[in-house]
Amino acid sequence: MTAPLPPTSRRLALASLALAAGCAPRIEPASSGLRLPALFSRGAPAEAGPVAMQWPDADWWRAFGAPPLDALMRTAMAGNLDLAAANARVRQADAQVRISGASLLPALDGDLSGGRSRSGSRNPGTPGRGANSFGATLSASYEVDFWGRNQAALDAARSSAQAARYAVGVTALSTQSAVATALFSVVGAREQLEIQRGNLEVATRNLGILRSRVTAGTATGLDVAQQETVVAQQRAAIPPLQQSAEQNALALGTLTGTIPGEMVVDALRIGAIRVPSVPAGLPSEVLARRPDVQLAEANLATANANMAAARAALFPTIALTGRGGVSATALDLLLRPGSTLYSLAAGLTAPIFDGGALRAQVDQFRARREELLADYQRAILAALEDTEASLSALRWTTELVELQRIRVDAAQRAYDIAEAQLRAGTVDLLTVLNVQTSLFSARTALAQAQTNRLLAASALFTALGGGWRVDETSTGGSPSP
Repeated sequence: MTAPLPPTSRRLALASLALAAGCAPRIEPASSGLRLPALFSRGAPAEAGPVAMQWPDADWWRAFGAPPLDALMRTAMAGNLDLAAANARVRQADAQVRISGASLLPALDGDLSGGRSRSGSRNPGTPGRGANSFGATLSASYEVDFWGRNQAALDAARSSAQAARYAVGVTALSTQSAVATALFSVVGAREQLEIQRGNLEVATRNLGILRSRVTAGTATGLDVAQQETVVAQQRAAIPPLQQSAEQNALALGTLTGTIPGEMVVDALRIGAIRVPSVPAGLPSEVLARRPDVQLAEANLATANANMAAARAALFPTIALTGRGGVSATALDLLLRPGSTLYSLAAGLTAPIFDGGALRAQVDQFRARREELLADYQRAILAALEDTEASLSALRWTTELVELQRIRVDAAQRAYDIAEAQLRAGTVDLLTVLNVQTSLFSARTALAQAQTNRLLAASALFTALGGGWRVDETSTGGSPSP
């Protein structure tokens, strides 16, 4: 037996271990290193000043005041298959956390055994000797996480589990965005389809007027042929709109987990959908609610923990094992003092030569961390760009809708005058055709602008990580939490 170390030697050993422990790898914080602006530049004018930050509302779609959209969102959140798969991945990640955490705890195993053996006899004709054996043992093992490798692996598993939860948010938000986009596209296509049928009715009515004038001798066959071309053009514009409405309705079926052919989209007029006003000067800190940014940050934290675990693998491992139990040739002897047995052991294993595999693993995780850091920075920049672009799109599409309404009103007045003169025979056909074409184009452009404004509002909600709820009782127009 080795003699115990003197007190001075023990103190030196403990000091050396403490110094070595101080050299254990540290997990670096997940930081992007980017400087973010305080306000979105496309929000309020600079002279308006900043406003208090308000978190978006999770049920952002209710701000549109469209019951069919609310129903579709409820169905999608309950039946979307991508969301179901993302939730299953969260449960897998949680299980991996428990698996990784088990390495920090001792392992205990139990064993019960019983057997009978018989040995042969050297003397012919003499039977062999039989023997029984019974035993019960408990064995325990524990790896001292001196360098923090197992703890780093647990931290990596926890970050992965958190990333899986953020991935659920990404999937949910993208699903909600897709549902809103598909529904607004259906509504917009139906609106344009109704307008197109109205245009066809107007063109057909004018064709009847020209045919009557041909009979009266005040119009020519060329006039009729030109108007027939207009009628054919308006009729040919109907099938693409019907196709667009049907395709987006089918997409809603897949998004909601419904058989596409069974999806029925309730009738909804584009004018009945309320477009929420945008609170001015939204702070850029609202991007903290974006799950894709949080997902990128969690992935970076996982890479940092994995790199710390890889560094710790370069150091020796210390393992403690113990085994104890009873063993006897008969059951009634198991509880006697002479049947007990035990063993205790401590081991230290250090890598000496592995062909550079462990250091290569550190380099691999370092490069992986650099990759995920770039992904994190790109996610932040993309989120800022997305929000700025959505703010700009909603601002200009709102202005465009108002301008298109003015255009439609003017084109309608011009057409009413031209139609009255056409009936009286006091205007040439070219003027009527030009006015008629301008009216048709203005109506279609207004419907497209209204659809684009809805899509821009939906995109802004999702760009902000869920949207906001406007306090209608507030005179200042600032959002409410």
